[in-house]
Amino acid sequence: MPPGGGGEVFFSCPVRKVLKPIQLTDPGKIKRIRGMAYSVRVSPQMANRIVDSARSILNKFIPDIYIYTDHMKGVNSGKSPGFGLSLVAETTNGTFLSAELASNPQGQGTAMLPEDLGRNCAKLLLEEIYRGGCVDSTNQSLALLLMTLGQQDVSKVLLGPLSPYTIEFLRHLKSFFQIMFKIETKPCGEELKGGDKVLMTCVGTGFSNLSKTLK
Repeated sequence: MPPGGGGEVFFSCPVRKVLKPIQLTDPGKIKRIRGMAYSVRVSPQMANRIVDSARSILNKFIPDIYIYTDHMKGVNSGKSPGFGLSLVAETTNGTFLSAELASNPQGQGTAMLPEDLGRNCAKLLLEEIYRGGCVDSTNQSLALLLMTLGQQDVSKVLLGPLSPYTIEFLRHLKSFFQIMFKIETKPCGEELKGGDKVLMTCVGTGFSNLSKTLK
């Protein structure tokens, strides 16, 4: 947790020569919600309080909710105290919408109660579900980047309202790759619930991975 940190993220992924074009236009309906409430260098009860407050909001909408708790203490927990919650909603078509919230770093801003954090994170997830689309607002730019780098074929993805970050990112894609997206608005109605949706279409640049295995 900030500001002391002290953790390590180990990221590994397989090498792909090319990226396949995608057609993600039907997000489906929410079928389950999973989450992780974590706490370090604070009382183990903090995580349970976060779970109870988040469930108090989410239980009104769907029964299939499971939020795990993860408490770390001692050397393994890093250098700073704190707690947080990560929630992921999965749809019938296998798309994911996520929301995350963490406590303020020690000595910065006002202290946040775990109950408030749980409720606020649950509301953030409901906001993402209302915005809808096949990708949540945090990962819109990543999806558009992978579409840009895909094979020279048409890719389509249905997103919720574009975030300001995504709008600026589209300008960068135009500058770096000379890629222009076709943007069609899909107003909410009988088929699409929640906020207005945006159908993004582009033809990939045909980028391929040139890296060779080091011997």
